[in-house]
Amino acid sequence: MLEKFGINVPREQMRTRNAAAVMVTAPFPSFGRKGTRFDVTVSSLGDATSLEGGVLLMTPLMDESGLTYGMAQGPVSLGGFNIETEAGEKLRKNHAQVGRVPAGGYLTFSPQNNGIALDKPINLHLQEADFITARRIADKINEFAADGFEGYEAHAVSPGIVEINMPDSLLSQEPAISFIAGIETLKVKADMEARVVINERTGTIVAGGMVTIDEVMISHGNLTIHTRQRPIISQPQAFSSQGQTVVAPVTETTAYENEARTAVVKQTTSVSELAAALNELGLKPRDIISIFQAIEQAGALRAKLVIL
Repeated sequence: MLEKFGINVPREQMRTRNAAAVMVTAPFPSFGRKGTRFDVTVSSLGDATSLEGGVLLMTPLMDESGLTYGMAQGPVSLGGFNIETEAGEKLRKNHAQVGRVPAGGYLTFSPQNNGIALDKPINLHLQEADFITARRIADKINEFAADGFEGYEAHAVSPGIVEINMPDSLLSQEPAISFIAGIETLKVKADMEARVVINERTGTIVAGGMVTIDEVMISHGNLTIHTRQRPIISQPQAFSSQGQTVVAPVTETTAYENEARTAVVKQTTSVSELAAALNELGLKPRDIISIFQAIEQAGALRAKLVIL
């Protein structure tokens, strides 16, 4: 690379310890044209300890067929650091081997057939596949285009795809874009699945508003066993010529159980009501996780329990 810039450096004098081998990845921008910029992700491939303060050199971006569709270059943004001193101390925040180059990539050519095919249907892909939501979207679009468009139909072909046949009256790109823009403004109420998401590693619990619980009784109590040693000093009688002072440890074991707290959760309880009931028991997040798992095993949780 230096030789291409007209800089001649003997190979034996090169020092590249501050250089890192990286992999550059980026999603292809939809409807992009030549010169369209996009973000790229830079990931370390070697033994680099950090990409902090690094600059990505000019890098070609290729697709799976080997075609170069863009280039990338620019300063790497990490949002973290990885510091190691000579004394062996380490300080780390986030992952310092992966960074991003905002607007660091750009397309080097305009893809073919980057417009809207008027003779073919377009598909709407749902982020969360759902039969009810797909049916509602198709019905709403058909109501929108019932007046003023001929040869038009939208129907749900699967829980995750709604297929739309373009109207016969659309003969160019401009009215087709206006037609699709009108579809994007339609409001449809999505069918939300009731879920309770639990992360046992961090003790995080997230419950959706659709979660309900049948009538169930929850009891919570703690048993604590405490063992400790205290020294006992034994001294000989006064004026004893053979006696010695001895320190002997004595073990004391005590066991006590906190007062059990019991709460009855009524049927069709909402998330806010359940949170108030669990707060009355003075439970910690990890205790609440165990209770949610027990409620599911009891068949009283009307939601899908997702454990990360």
